[in-house]
Amino acid sequence: MRSVFMRYPDGKAKAVTFSYDDGVPQDKRLAEIFTKYGMKGTFNFNCERMRAVNFTKEEIQEIFLSKGHEIAVHGAIHRANGNLRPIEGIRDVLECRLELEEKCGRIIRGMAYPDTGITLMGSFTTYEEVKKYLTELDIAYARTLGGDNDSFMLPQDFHAWMPTAHHGNSKLMEYIEKFLKLDITPAAYHASRVSRLLYIWGHSYEFDRANNWERIEEICERLCDNDEIWYATNMEICEYVNAYKSLIYSADGHRVYNPTLFEIWIDIDSKLYSVKSGETLIIPEN
Repeated sequence: MRSVFMRYPDGKAKAVTFSYDDGVPQDKRLAEIFTKYGMKGTFNFNCERMRAVNFTKEEIQEIFLSKGHEIAVHGAIHRANGNLRPIEGIRDVLECRLELEEKCGRIIRGMAYPDTGITLMGSFTTYEEVKKYLTELDIAYARTLGGDNDSFMLPQDFHAWMPTAHHGNSKLMEYIEKFLKLDITPAAYHASRVSRLLYIWGHSYEFDRANNWERIEEICERLCDNDEIWYATNMEICEYVNAYKSLIYSADGHRVYNPTLFEIWIDIDSKLYSVKSGETLIIPEN
């Protein structure tokens, strides 16, 4: 039986992403820091707060989109989905998505849960109900919170996407060092060779409150310019993983067809392959 592992673009085995909430003025400074260090950020806009800040279409394009960052849904009125009846949750997500798409001039399909999200389920709402209406609203992923850890694993469920840690976590720099030292080469223990993700989240206004903008500079400086890392937005990771999961294999595993629009990279028996869009890769027998 072959050993098969997903690899990120260009065959990389590690990825880094950031997710910051609310659409506040400090997001401009944070986006500029990400751009400076070659990071990719996802900025989750609470539409009510965004209106008060008055990010114009031109500012959104210049500060975020033109630099490769992502804008995602964070609710029209920033209410926890777990405490909303489904009809209220649908309205909150849909209104935010409609407003963001009009301001951004592009399709918006990512999300971070507002407030307590799905960590506290009130009003007798269930996660299954929330996931169902998010899927019907074409929300491809939704970030949750509350599980900081150093496993660096990709989510099994993109609608309950748990990040690695908040930027203020006292152990974050330890997590980063562990992530950078991970051995995912063919020489590593087999089960540990899965691709990994470091996912950091927070609110940019927290750097003002704590007077510690040097914190995010230190994080980015430690992670930047690393040939082993793919720097990506939340949506880029979600779409790539879903494309990988769409690959079609022959019964004997010697042929792989890529029906997606992405070029997909795979480690098969410690050899790196890429399968271009529409291509069928024939894998030599051992």
